[in-house]
Amino acid sequence: MKNLFKTNKFLKSILISVIVMSTTNQSMAQQSKPIESGYAPVNGIKVYYEVYGQGMPIVLLHGAYYTIDMNWGQLIPELSKTRKVIAIEMQGHGHTPFSERKLSRTTLASDVEAVMDYLKIDSADVVGYSFGGSVAYQFAIQSPKRLRKLIIISATYKSSGWLPEVTEGFKNMKPELFDNTPLKTAYDAVAPDKTKWTKFLEQMIGSATTPFDLGDSNIAKITAPVLLISGDNDGMDKIELVKTYQLLGGAGDFRITPKSQLAIVPGQGHVSLMMQTQTLLGYMESFLN
Repeated sequence: MKNLFKTNKFLKSILISVIVMSTTNQSMAQQSKPIESGYAPVNGIKVYYEVYGQGMPIVLLHGAYYTIDMNWGQLIPELSKTRKVIAIEMQGHGHTPFSERKLSRTTLASDVEAVMDYLKIDSADVVGYSFGGSVAYQFAIQSPKRLRKLIIISATYKSSGWLPEVTEGFKNMKPELFDNTPLKTAYDAVAPDKTKWTKFLEQMIGSATTPFDLGDSNIAKITAPVLLISGDNDGMDKIELVKTYQLLGGAGDFRITPKSQLAIVPGQGHVSLMMQTQTLLGYMESFLN
């Protein structure tokens, strides 16, 4: 474990931050209970979902290895005051069973659409963080009629969107790195089959180390307004992020307000960014309303 941390400072910082984030978010989640929860049979698997509040629907897609509570515990109570919040746990995460089905962003985005079908939701705003952000990008590409507005938090649509040291960190990931972490504790608390932990990690690590690119041309075709939120120290290549913003219609004619927006939050890393509840909420509500 110590040797892994020495060669993987990025992941070490993330795991340390997760300890703080998980404690805070889960304590907040205990104060907010879903009005509906269950499993949607989609694309050969059962996907777990939770529904909170009433109003215009907004779908939340968590980051890699997270549960709903860990990722969204602080934001759900606020968003659900005025919105119908649908939080999904993707393949192998949280309550959703592990599956040998090939893990791909295309399939996961199809799962999101199928959950919306199951809940009879025609269209929704979609928010994706980290791994969930890349799935949200794919959803925007393949299901444009189901999307109103898109919020991407600390996520990229291609491998080169991360800084080189982050990409290198992914290559050094091993299942034992996750032993005795809040991620393992959260998994054990809700997973339908705890014996699948190692297989789940291997599947996710395989995804993280496989280069991907959803395509600049596909991103440029997204017609929905997009809000990009990034921490200034979250591991993303900010030059690539600005290029993404431009592809989405931002930074064009200064006389016209662009349909998409970019927010870079100072002093925040990949995980700590998700703990800035009021800051995120301010950006999100301004953009959505």
